[in-house]
Amino acid sequence: MKKSMTIVAAAALAFASAGPAVAEIKRLEITAPAAAGGGYDQNARIMQQVLQKEGLASGIQVVNQPGAGGTIGLANYVNNKKRTPTLLMGGLALVGAIITNKSTVSFEDTYPLARLSADYQPIVVAADSPYKTVEDLIAKFKADPGSISWGGSGPGSTDHMLYGLLAKAAGVEPSKINYVVLTSGGEMLSGVMGGHVTVGTGGYSELSAQINAGKVRALAISSPERLPGIDIPTFKEKGYDVNLVNWRAVFAPKDLKAEEKQELEQAIDKMVKSEDWKAAVKQRGWSDAYMPPAEFAAFVKQEHVRAEGLFKELGLLK
Repeated sequence: MKKSMTIVAAAALAFASAGPAVAEIKRLEITAPAAAGGGYDQNARIMQQVLQKEGLASGIQVVNQPGAGGTIGLANYVNNKKRTPTLLMGGLALVGAIITNKSTVSFEDTYPLARLSADYQPIVVAADSPYKTVEDLIAKFKADPGSISWGGSGPGSTDHMLYGLLAKAAGVEPSKINYVVLTSGGEMLSGVMGGHVTVGTGGYSELSAQINAGKVRALAISSPERLPGIDIPTFKEKGYDVNLVNWRAVFAPKDLKAEEKQELEQAIDKMVKSEDWKAAVKQRGWSDAYMPPAEFAAFVKQEHVRAEGLFKELGLLK
C-alpha cells in the first residue's frame, strides 16, 4: 500500500514540476524588419521552426520588411493593428536606427517580450597588417587618429557604437574616428583584406570562418569575458573598458490583454528552454541571452540612453 502511494505521489510531483500546459497560438505572424538572411530574419525563422515543432504555435508566417535600419518595419508593426497574434524582431541595431533616423515610433510603443540571442563583435585587421595587437592599433590611433580607418555599416550601427566605446576607453574623442561606411559584411571583409580600411568588425558568427582561415586577424572581442573555444582576448583583458553585445529580441503589441501577454510569455519561455532552440543558437555561433519581460524592458531603456549619449560624442546628434 505504501509503495502504491509513493508511486502516485511521485507521479503527481512530476506532473506539477512540468508546469501548466501552454496553449497553442494560432496564425502567428513574425515581422523581421530587415531583408532575408540577416540576424533578425534568422532569429524569426528559428522561432518559426521551434514554436511549431514544440506545439506552441501554428500557422506561423515570417514577414520581411526592410528599410531605414528597421524603422520602417517597426513603424508598420506599431501602426498596423492586426487581429491575429503578431511579434516583431528587434535588437541593438534598431535602437541605433530609431535614434539616428529620428523615428516617430520606438520600442516604447511595443511590449518588450524577451531578449533572445547575442553576438559579440571582434575587431579585425588584415593578416599582413602591421598591427599585431590591439595595443599596437590604439598606440597609432592615439598618436594620429585620422590615420586609422574604421570600416562598418551605417552611422549609428553596432559597428559604429563599438568603435566609439573603444575610442572613449582609449582616451580619444569618439568624434575623431575616421569612420568608413561599407554596405555589407562582404564589402567590409574585402576592404580590410585589400587594405582599403584599417579595421573591420561584425558578429563573430559572420567573421569566424575568415579568422580561422587566417585571412584576417582578430585583435580583441567585445564580450565581458573570453568565449568558450574562441582564442580571442577581450577588450577588458587588454585594459579597455569595452563591453558591447549585438543582442536580438522579440517584441509584442503594447496593448495586449493580460492573458494574451501571458500566453506569449509562456510560449517564448518554453521555446528558449527547448533543445532545438539551444542547438540552433549554438550552431550559428551566437550566445544564449534570454531575458524575461520585466528585466528586458529595463535593459532596452538603458541601451537607448547609452546609445544616445554615445551618438552625441560621435557627432551624430547635436
